[in-house]
Amino acid sequence: MTRLVSLPQTLLLTASLALAGLSPAAAQTARPDLTGVWTNYRVEGGPGGARGARAQPPPLTPEAQAKSDRYREVTAGTNYTPGGYCVGGGMPSSMLGSGGYPMEIIQRPEQITIIYEAHNEIRRIYFGERVPDPASVFPERNGRSVGRWEGDTLIVETDRLVEQVDTQYPHSDQAKIVERYRLTAESDGRKVLTASLTMTDPKFLKEPFTVEKKWQAVPNGRVMTYECTEPEWLELLDHLMSGTADDSASE
Repeated sequence: MTRLVSLPQTLLLTASLALAGLSPAAAQTARPDLTGVWTNYRVEGGPGGARGARAQPPPLTPEAQAKSDRYREVTAGTNYTPGGYCVGGGMPSSMLGSGGYPMEIIQRPEQITIIYEAHNEIRRIYFGERVPDPASVFPERNGRSVGRWEGDTLIVETDRLVEQVDTQYPHSDQAKIVERYRLTAESDGRKVLTASLTMTDPKFLKEPFTVEKKWQAVPNGRVMTYECTEPEWLELLDHLMSGTADDSASE
């Protein structure tokens, strides 16, 4: 059924858009393009936070505190960390830090893909018909992320996470994360991407955890390949190619 709009309503809408400097077509697509490479924000003329946000997490519930303490007890004095075993940080660590490595955003109407250079970690944010049924998504460290636009602000809601105690920001599989992204420009022309993040978790957190993270654009930037196990592989390959492996096997 075709819905008719009166001429006065049409003229009013057109006039409003004209005052805003937008055509009706532009109004439908007036969303910022976040595509590009981003690195940790640095205050003009000053040092930047090389490793990104370092917010203190809120008080943990007794269960969460006990699990977190146990993790630190069994790994103290060792190199037993997720990163040491080529495991990505997962949310919210991947967004808040990534060890100071940059990230790349590829934006399409139905999906935004974020590639963190650290561990080649990838997040996919789905929109509209691309949003998967929660029941069809296998829980993982980065969870299931669903996006929507409120004006020029990108809202991302993440669920289907797994329990993590091997992180600065412990959470259970009941955690939910909401991010709000906004794109602005500095007086020196730099593009700045700011995200406010709130994580709630009825099982692990006594109160919501809130933090803000800022990035700045890297003009014509690129992320590099992160091969965590390559040094070990090259050492093994050198061992095999040198013939020492055959010598050892024949003894």
